[in-house]
Formats: sequence, structure tokens, C-alpha cells
Amino acid sequence: MGVSKLDVLCRRFLLTKLFIQGWGKPDDLRRLFEFRKMIGNREKCQQLVPKDYPIFIDKVEEQADCKIMDGHFVSPLDHYLPGIMPVECVNARFQFIIPKEWKGKYRPVCVHLAGTGDHFYWRRRTLMARPMIKEACIGSLLLENPYYGYRKPKDQMRSSLRNVTDLFVMGGALVLESAALLHWLERGGYGPLGMTGISMGGHMASLAATNWPKPIPLVPCLSWSTASGVFTTGVMSKAVNWRELEKQYATETVYEEEIIRLLEYCGMDSFKMGQDFIKNSSSSLDKWEHFDFTTEMHELKVKREVLKTATVTQFSPDTTVFNASTQEFRLKDTSHRGCQTHRIPSTNTSKLSSSVKHEPLKREKRKSSLERESILFMKGVMDECTHMGNFSVPVDPSLIIVVQAKEDAYVPRGGVRSLNEIWPGCEVRYLEGGHISAYLFKQGLFRQAIYDAFERFLQKYSI
Repeated sequence: MGVSKLDVLCRRFLLTKLFIQGWGKPDDLRRLFEFRKMIGNREKCQQLVPKDYPIFIDKVEEQADCKIMDGHFVSPLDHYLPGIMPVECVNARFQFIIPKEWKGKYRPVCVHLAGTGDHFYWRRRTLMARPMIKEACIGSLLLENPYYGYRKPKDQMRSSLRNVTDLFVMGGALVLESAALLHWLERGGYGPLGMTGISMGGHMASLAATNWPKPIPLVPCLSWSTASGVFTTGVMSKAVNWRELEKQYATETVYEEEIIRLLEYCGMDSFKMGQDFIKNSSSSLDKWEHFDFTTEMHELKVKREVLKTATVTQFSPDTTVFNASTQEFRLKDTSHRGCQTHRIPSTNTSKLSSSVKHEPLKREKRKSSLERESILFMKGVMDECTHMGNFSVPVDPSLIIVVQAKEDAYVPRGGVRSLNEIWPGCEVRYLEGGHISAYLFKQGLFRQAIYDAFERFLQKYSI
């Protein structure tokens, strides 16, 4: 299946640059990786937000077809990772839209998380919340993302997150904030409760739902199992400020020497980039056509394991030992190609053998290696913090309806584990076209998937 030409064209006309300040502080990455271990485990995460977490309503407005309430609360993330959020992000803001009169004995509410560029509430309110009241009498709670709308830092341009860590802060905050709001809705007698979102909002809704300790309808639209492909092989990768990321990766050894040690996600899709990378990457990376990215992903994992152990050891049942004298790894390939030998050259040896004659060629090789390692590092940190395989499986995956675009160029599905595999029993619905056309013209199908998920809940559970 090819990718949507409309997706590619729209991306070319957008001037937004992502991660213009780089990876973020190494200490922030360390703290976020440790925190991910907590929210990646539902039993631990549900202890982080008490059921009576304080939430405040600031304004109530009666309209012809609905009641709209605006509220706020302090993000629970600020209690666990103080100082990691910009001051503008600490207060979470939301808008709650409900029918003036409920039909029947239930008061269903769906929490909507915002996609990329979805500032404030008007887009979700107009395209989703109001039609859902009219069509199915389902209320909507619109949570504003950190770094967006009223929560946007003053020195941030539009939706351009300044650091890679900002995305992880956003995700961690939304997981805890969603839990606080779901508890608040339960206290108010609303139910059944569900989660949804489009694009990045769908991914964030998925992360939040993994930590809810009860069955919950979940409808992630135009998102998939990990965000790593979005920023390494999708059209959004062209918006990433790779020059700054490569510069920091080269000059600050902490990323290679320490941060890599903390990466724990080792799913099979860590080694499936292969030629998918070449097919979907920008033309500026065409010179990498002859690189074997499957091997490169193996080497990144091997390097991480060496840094973890710092001694000659057996890494796993699928790997043999590191030969310190020859600097070779005998590594069994998970794709059943047999054992491969990966030789990692010694920096000291290369320095001794360098010459002025070969310096231009070596500079080019170092540049190519740096570009490659930066992208692999990006995939590693993204998988660590966003891969659904790193989080608990939702209590009842049969209540999940994933809506995907067949030709999505923003959220590539190639080379990563499918949500069907991670969440056995979930349903995946495929729409014709790409990311942009689905967002513009398929909102009705997104809403229908929400109605179907809520109906499944009512057929299986009583509240």
C-alpha cells in the first residue's frame, strides 16, 4: 500500500520545525524514563492519582442545545516530577459539554484528547462534541494538552515542541490528568466513560486508557502502536531539526554513554526498520540506500547492552558473548537469518591509523554514521516512552475500535508491531485515503466508532 500524495503535499507546505532546541536536558530524560516505568504498570499508576483529586469548575454556560462548563486543576505530574513542566503547563484546563437533558438512564461521556495543532477547544467542540450530543446524546470532556492553547509556553512558536522531552512530558501529564478527570466524572455519576482522540490525541488517549483500572471504550483514530515511526520514517520526520539533534548527540556524550543504558523497550519491532526506512524517508537520506538498517538496529541494542554490563557477559538466550579482544559480537538474528557477526571499530585504533590523505572520506563516514545513530537513538527514546508494548494492556481490549487510514503518510505502520498483536481482541477499521483526507472528511466515521464502542460496553457490562 502506497502513501497519500495529499499527506506528502500538505507536509511540504508547512514550515513548522520540531525539536528546535534538541533532545532536552539529559536529567529530564532520566527522570522521564524512570517515570515511564511507573505509568507503564497499571497497578502502580492507579496509585498516583487519588479518586478524590481536586478539580474546579470556573464557568458554566447554558446554550440552546447543551451546557458548557470550563474548569481547571493542577496537573498531578507536577507532584511527581516537579519543575519538569513549564509553568504555563502546570494548570490543566478542560471544557465539559453535556446535553441539557439526558435520554434514558445513562449519562455517557467521552474524554477527547487533542491532536497535533489542536489548540483550545473549538475544533473538537465543533467537529465532535456537538454532533455527538445531537446524534447519540453523549457528552464530551475536552482536555487541553500541555504546550497547547492556554498551556502553551510563551517562547514556543505555534505547535512546535522545542525539545524531544516535551512530547514525553505531554504524554505523562495527559495519562495522570485523564485519570483525575475520569475519577471526577465517576464521582459526578456519569457513565459509561470512554476515551478518544485523533492523530496524536488518539495515541495519548490510548496511553491513558491502558492505566484505567476498569473496562473502558477506547477509540484511537489515525494513530498506531508507537510514535517512533512518525518522527523517523513518516512525513513529519522532515520537520524534525535533525541538525541540532545530531550536533547534541555528537558533542554531549551523555546520550550515547548513559541515556542508551536506560532504554528498555526490546520488542521485535525494534529490529524491523529495514528497507521500510529507505522507502519512507526524505530524499536527503537517499544516500543511505545501501545501509542495512536491520543490522543497525541490532548494533544499537548491542551497544546499549555493552554499556549496561561493561563486562564480558551473555546478553540473552538469543545472543552469544562479546569478544573483547576482537571487538566482535556474535548475535543471533531474531528474524531467523542465523548468527551474524558485527564488528565495532575501536575509536583509539581508528585515531592511530588515520591519515591526512583519507580525512575527507572519514569525515563523510563520520557524518553518515552520526546521522544514522541520531535517527536510531530517536527511535529508541520514542519507543521507550510511547510504544504501547511498554504499557499495560487495557482491561478489556474488545472495547477498543482503532480507526486507521490505509495510506497514512504521517503515522506509518510498516516495521512496527500492530495494535492487534499488542491488544488481542481489539478491532481495527481501515479507511480509504490518507491522514489528511480522513481528518477532513471522515469525522462521521470516527464518531460512529465511538458510538459502537459505547454500545459494546453496555452490552457486556452494567453500571
